[in-house]
Amino acid sequence: MTATYDITTSVGKVRLITGDTDIHPSSDAVFTDEEITYFLTAQSSDINLASADVLDAWAAKYIANADSETIGDYQYAQSTAKKMIALANNLRDKVAAVAATTPAMDWAELDLINVTEDTE
Repeated sequence: MTATYDITTSVGKVRLITGDTDIHPSSDAVFTDEEITYFLTAQSSDINLASADVLDAWAAKYIANADSETIGDYQYAQSTAKKMIALANNLRDKVAAVAATTPAMDWAELDLINVTEDTE
């Protein structure tokens, strides 16, 4: 299992978007290159959608923990999972917005030179 950070690769771009860039030593990475590649494959190499899936999987690790804790005067509240899910949703909305403005098909160019007249 490897963990690399090369911004010229799709895996590196997903790491940049999700913040999983602390890979030295490689045991500090949250996801391996193989895991990120799985998400890229599942999302047809769409970096934003793969990043959203990575963030959802990362947030799932935090969801198992308590949202808040109080011990004496010490109080701790965690909103990491909520922030990750919100970022994942923003990435999905970004992809959907681009898809909504992209036409389903372009105008075809008519060939009026080779038109034959039907006389019957």
